[in-house]
Amino acid sequence: MYETNEEDWNLFRKLLPEWQEAYMERLIKEYIELLSSDKLASDKFWTLDKRIKEDKKHTGVLARDVTRSHMFYLIVSLMNEGAITKTDLSDFSKDLQGNIEIWFKIDRIY
Repeated sequence: MYETNEEDWNLFRKLLPEWQEAYMERLIKEYIELLSSDKLASDKFWTLDKRIKEDKKHTGVLARDVTRSHMFYLIVSLMNEGAITKTDLSDFSKDLQGNIEIWFKIDRIY
């Protein structure tokens, strides 16, 4: 299992708020698209309500006061949600990148 090093931890704490802002900006654009559709107002309202309730549970929205021990799993969660990609991890250690890659290969097997 990956042991979080100081450089990765510091970089993660710096980038997490940026990743979250970008993710929420993308969600807002999706909401605007939904609200701009030709559907009935009531349909748009209830669809948006449901989406926001679901989206509020995502790591890309709710991760706060994170701990070093949860960093790896938060990154996996962010990637699963589409909040970040493999490219977003390019400045992290090769060790972290390799462990993330292994995680996704193993996850696909099961």
